[in-house]
Amino acid sequence: MTKTTKRTTGAAGTDPILSTRALNRATLDRQLLLRRSPLSVMAAVEHLVGLQAQEVKPPYYALAARLDGFTPEKLSGPLADRAAVRIVTLRSTIHLHTADDTLTLRPLVQPARDREVNLFRKGLVGVDLGRLAVIARDLVEAEPRTMKQLREALSAEWPDADPQSLAVAARCTLPLVQVTPRGLWGRSAQVALTTVEHWLGRPAEPAASPDAAVLRYLAAFGPASVKDMQTWSGLTRMRAAFERLRPQLLTFRDESGVELFDLPDAPRPDPETPAPPRFLPEFDNLLLSHADRTRVIPPANRGRTWQANTFYCPLLVDGFLAGVWRILGDALVIEPFVELSKQQRADVLEEGERMLRVLHSEDSYDIRFGTVIP
Repeated sequence: MTKTTKRTTGAAGTDPILSTRALNRATLDRQLLLRRSPLSVMAAVEHLVGLQAQEVKPPYYALAARLDGFTPEKLSGPLADRAAVRIVTLRSTIHLHTADDTLTLRPLVQPARDREVNLFRKGLVGVDLGRLAVIARDLVEAEPRTMKQLREALSAEWPDADPQSLAVAARCTLPLVQVTPRGLWGRSAQVALTTVEHWLGRPAEPAASPDAAVLRYLAAFGPASVKDMQTWSGLTRMRAAFERLRPQLLTFRDESGVELFDLPDAPRPDPETPAPPRFLPEFDNLLLSHADRTRVIPPANRGRTWQANTFYCPLLVDGFLAGVWRILGDALVIEPFVELSKQQRADVLEEGERMLRVLHSEDSYDIRFGTVIP
């Protein structure tokens, strides 16, 4: 492992330069993707500051790629016990967080939720958002409600408003969590919502400080720029927090000259450290949490994990996006973007077999390589 210990001034030309490959290995290490971690599920979710959870299965695939000894029950259990929850937080998308993080991170990103409400102002003419929040809270704390039920109930109060805008406003002004059994492995249920305070039986807590959020972001995604952190969080004007922290951080530059910040003792492995293949879920935060994503996504492969409204799961080879995969019927289908070497194919097959044993041991699947996607 190589580390820079010299405290730099931050002036252009004096900071050490980190190559794209060096950034890749540093980020993979912090994302628990260079080697599987012995961390518990809850410790990993906390370290990663949540998992992208737009759908039910992605958090399970994300942890199967990262943790040694993971089984779906090790995540379903904390969700059922309310030690972890699913809630809209970072980038206005649903994330799975520990209960403790939910109570402090959701207030931190509330300014982004307020901006989201402004996008629906045309459908909220004449609506008092304070009163809407009170009514919506009473509704969902009486019993969990679906978005459809919220639309209908709130439309009875404001018949001239747009029903969808009313429901979105409720979701933005209140910290609404998805109640179980939604989110449990092997279970299906509609999305039903209640407040995080009601679900956890705990009062709201003060928002995490921007400085604390920066330090946690760097621990999980660094080295990174101010713009990277803003991309990850959905927050703006984070420069001040970085400047306050500058004396205790190291600074670098990427190959384009962008200033990067990092924790002094964070891992920065040798760029030639081997990176095994990994099967990641769609929307994994590894691919979404930097303004400059070239540390994971080669420029030639940008935008290749989706087509129209279909999103594919990314495959990492040598640490970089190199293809997509999906389970189609009784087969795991792997579609690389380039021809893989004999050794790479063997390693990808081994990793695919492992993923299937962990998450789909009850079924039998073939593994096949599809056509190389041009």
